[in-house]
Parts: sequence; C-alpha cells; structure tokens
Amino acid sequence: MGDTWLGMSERNIEILREALEAFNSGDLERILAVVDPDFEGVVPPEFSAEPDTYRGHDGIRRYFRTFEEAMEEVRFEPERFWQAGDAVAVTMRLTAKGRQTSIPVEQRFAQVWKLRDGRVATVQTYVSLSEALEVAGASGSGARW
Repeated sequence: MGDTWLGMSERNIEILREALEAFNSGDLERILAVVDPDFEGVVPPEFSAEPDTYRGHDGIRRYFRTFEEAMEEVRFEPERFWQAGDAVAVTMRLTAKGRQTSIPVEQRFAQVWKLRDGRVATVQTYVSLSEALEVAGASGSGARW
C-alpha cells in the first residue's frame, strides 16, 4: 500500500491509514476517535438499497449498525490515492460476507475524503474515479482499478 500514496504529506498518509485501520477494526470507540464530530458521509443509491447521509458520531454509529445486521468481515481496502488540497480521492475496494449466507460481497468505488484538524471530516462515494477526481480537483491519468 505504501507505493500508492501519491504526493500526500506524511501526516495525511498517517491520518488516513489510522482511519481505515479503525474502520476495519470494527471497534466503534476507535472509529469515533478518528472521525470529526461534525462528520458527514454520503452513500449514494448506486451503492446501497438504502442510500443515506450519515452525520456526526451518531451517523457513524448508524452506518456501522447497517453492516452488523447483514454483513460480517467488512473490510475497506484502499487501492490508490490522489491528493488535491484538503481533499484526497481514493479508489476503494469493500469486501464482506453475508452474515446468514456467508456469500462473499465485493464493491469497487471511488471516494473523496476531507480532513479537519487531524480527523476525517467528510467522505463522499462515487461510481467513477474520474468523477471523484473532478470533485476533488485532482489531476490524474484515469488509472483503472
């Protein structure tokens, strides 16, 4: 993963690594420690039967509860990053298993993360990398997953 961090400050690298490790730990207190209290995360209809906007720490709790009901072994795996000012575009792979069926699930998408005071402030999910790069204001070659 270290080779894919392009042009980011060492601090932003560390913040995002800690955030994703926390998300993958499933430890809610650890997750909340890396998320700004005014957090906003948007899951669009292309990625959920119940698209929604999750705000603040209560939103984070609600977001992770949606996984608990149906999925286990949920993992957020970043593949490549593009820095653009205070935003970072990320190509992401989400994997999980159905809690009742044990059927593996995989989604690939792009996200734009913004940080505030060393914490995750916003995360927006997009179908295409080009859209995420445009929103983030990053330049990129349109690299494929």
